[in-house]
Amino acid sequence: MGYTAIVDYGVGNLRSIANAMAYLGLTTKVTGEADALERADAVILPGVGAFPDAAAKLRDTGLGRAVAAQGEKKPILGICLGMQLLFDWGEEGERCPGLGLIGGGVRRMETALKLPHIGWNTLTFPQESPLFRGVEPGSAVYFVHSYAAQVARGEDLLAVTDYGGPVTAAVGRGNVFGCQFHPEKSGEVGLAILRNFGEMSR
Repeated sequence: MGYTAIVDYGVGNLRSIANAMAYLGLTTKVTGEADALERADAVILPGVGAFPDAAAKLRDTGLGRAVAAQGEKKPILGICLGMQLLFDWGEEGERCPGLGLIGGGVRRMETALKLPHIGWNTLTFPQESPLFRGVEPGSAVYFVHSYAAQVARGEDLLAVTDYGGPVTAAVGRGNVFGCQFHPEKSGEVGLAILRNFGEMSR
């Protein structure tokens, strides 16, 4: 039986993602092994914390190279900081490189509202994507972040929210997708998104 690999590099909310996938009947394997990523049908890159620390752990363990290689072959979903790490660079504390799978970078949010942005916000969709099949515009999902991605190519922007201005909520290029919000904490809407991702590898 195939599985979705959830990348364990020491900075992720792994159990809640695995539980949500299990609820949907999708098999997962939490792993820090490159070989397990190679054998997986799909990959989820979670992340909680600061961009430079997480990027360093991916680099030092070699998992960054492994994840980037899988993006050429199979569906990848970055969640929260995991989405940010898909980009070329981040400016949290210090500018440092990401995985370079999505063009653009990550900067501190420019908003008059309180940071971090914590709570439920609605989505709009600049274009259609299989990740959001059946999800209605205006659906609410759960965010926790102070930094936001800026895409280099408009066609990579899949969903937007508003927090004192437009904020990148989801991105996608080829097999690679990212959600700034936490689908595993976003109720039925989040489960629908994870189900859509799971169907991409079938």
